[in-house]
Amino acid sequence: MSRLPLLTPQTAVGAARDMLGELVARHGPVGDMVRTMANSPSVLGGYLQLSRSMKRAKLDRGISERISIAVQVQQGCELCLESHIAAAASLDITVEEIDQARRGTSRDGIIAPMVAFGLQVYQAPNSITDAQVEELHDLGYTNREIADVVGLVALNVLTGAFNLVSGLRPADN
Repeated sequence: MSRLPLLTPQTAVGAARDMLGELVARHGPVGDMVRTMANSPSVLGGYLQLSRSMKRAKLDRGISERISIAVQVQQGCELCLESHIAAAASLDITVEEIDQARRGTSRDGIIAPMVAFGLQVYQAPNSITDAQVEELHDLGYTNREIADVVGLVALNVLTGAFNLVSGLRPADN
């Protein structure tokens, strides 16, 4: 059960009412996290902007889902973890690779350093070295993809922390 109310366009006020109304009109029903974020129009607006921006990221979606899985295992948001595992599976990422992502790595020698980098951005960004960034460049990653990881981690921190604070959990099966 959520610690904060799940709002609707009818129960939200001000800017949150407008944002929820527009979302529902454009996309149909919205999830519990978005409905709960509407308690703060600033948080909801920031989430929507960052989420839209990250959809334009150049980082391969399979890599971004692996990073998201690794971060959510550390952060402890089961709702986010479940969502990212389902997204990875929809991209035909194997169960073995999903398990590797849960451990913060990959069997693929090109992907593993980027997943590890994403975890380091989450856990200790001040410890990242020039040599690590150069290694990512040597593996073929662009500056944009490296920067995209920071945005992806930020989005995961926001959604995971929000869900944990508000008490949102996966639906019982």
